[in-house]
Amino acid sequence: MATEISATSLFCGPDRAIGDDVTLRHDGGVITDISGGAGPVSPRSFVIPAFINAHDHARATASSFGAVGMPLESWILRTALGTPVDPYLTATSALARAAKAGCSAMMVHYTRPSGTMPILDEAKAIARAASDVGIRIAFALAVRDQNPIVYGDAEPVLAGLSSDDRKTIEDLFVRAPMPPKAYIELTDAIAAAIAGPMIDVQLGPAGVQWCSKPLLQAVAENSERTGRRVHMHLLETVYQRAWADQHFPDMVRWLRDIGFLSERLTLAHCIHARPDELEMIAASGTRIVTNFSSNMHLRSGLAPIAAAHKCGCAIAVGVDGLALDEDDDILREMRLVQMVHGGLGFKATWAPAEMFALAIRNGRRATGAPGTGDLVPGNPADFVAIDLDRLDRDRIMPVDPMALLFARGNASLVKEVVVAGKTIVRDGVCAGVDLPAIEQELRAIYRANVGRLSNFQRMWPPLSERLSGWFEQQLTCE
Repeated sequence: MATEISATSLFCGPDRAIGDDVTLRHDGGVITDISGGAGPVSPRSFVIPAFINAHDHARATASSFGAVGMPLESWILRTALGTPVDPYLTATSALARAAKAGCSAMMVHYTRPSGTMPILDEAKAIARAASDVGIRIAFALAVRDQNPIVYGDAEPVLAGLSSDDRKTIEDLFVRAPMPPKAYIELTDAIAAAIAGPMIDVQLGPAGVQWCSKPLLQAVAENSERTGRRVHMHLLETVYQRAWADQHFPDMVRWLRDIGFLSERLTLAHCIHARPDELEMIAASGTRIVTNFSSNMHLRSGLAPIAAAHKCGCAIAVGVDGLALDEDDDILREMRLVQMVHGGLGFKATWAPAEMFALAIRNGRRATGAPGTGDLVPGNPADFVAIDLDRLDRDRIMPVDPMALLFARGNASLVKEVVVAGKTIVRDGVCAGVDLPAIEQELRAIYRANVGRLSNFQRMWPPLSERLSGWFEQQLTCE
């Protein structure tokens, strides 16, 4: 059934002028026509391509479990307290928050399964959550087969712990490694079960320090043979940089030489990638997802995004479950990326409109969402209506609404979110799920279960100190 929306202003894409008083028509999930002459629209609205959260994990809010103000290497272990208690509810909560913020697609790099059901069933639960919310997702089961506690021998961390405390840590974090062949077969099974027009199943090695060479080679070979996309963290922290320099100094070149780097690959972070490494990443067609607020929360550093863009690297933006206010506000995240990496003085890296369009286009490629994201006939009907009366609150003179969006925009201005032609959010309310009820149910389950890991909570302070000591002693950062 054909549907239309009238807009005071409409951003088609970076190479097309913003239209005023236009009508966008869509049918069957596809834009069919955009035409002028709509006349004054009241209340005023600014229609733009829907946002993409190109790197996330669909997890609970970390700070609620005390994972605050610590580096990634401690933070990862601390967030065991937030292990999903119900995969469907946890994923629905995260995906609905993304949808409310204006996202039409989100990367789910699934790093911490609940352990309450077989992985295949857990993937099906997440697919059901995405369907109920109405959002597109890319799903990659994260895999690691080495270094579960630190980037090397964990015995200095575990030595001296009581047998009960040591068992607590090993039960939480040490698993028998999954052979590469088994991981590929499991990914194939997940794809057979949930892949479709709204879900792209990908390969998800967690990161080079966590994955053996045979595992990375198997992923590269399978991706090249099947065309399946790959999603992986790379060089997120100073300790990962130091580990690479000590144990794998030709890491990025090796990834290039085995065919791991390719247009099918998306790398999260790359904060500590060096210029020659950025050149190799760019030349391969690999994308980099930057996650500004997450990097700040975890004290990981400032990514060389302007330098990466300058050498031709495709840049996308992700929330990584740690937006500035832990509210999944992807628009604020894009603004932060623009403010920090958009240029110095009169030398601009890109204009806000260009940065916006690149993030949408590259984000869609990273998540497997179809089309470029531009609002033109033939592209998917994935768009967001922004409350222009609130955005342009003073209404003193005509101002470019995209400039205003990057000056003061945030998720509270999102009036409507349309994905594949279907309204999934209107006036801050998700159409397909009751987000407040789901979050209330989740909180109740977590509160009831919080004592289950009381031993881990008790031993956290000394464990945290041991972790700090190991990384500072074993991986000197200069």
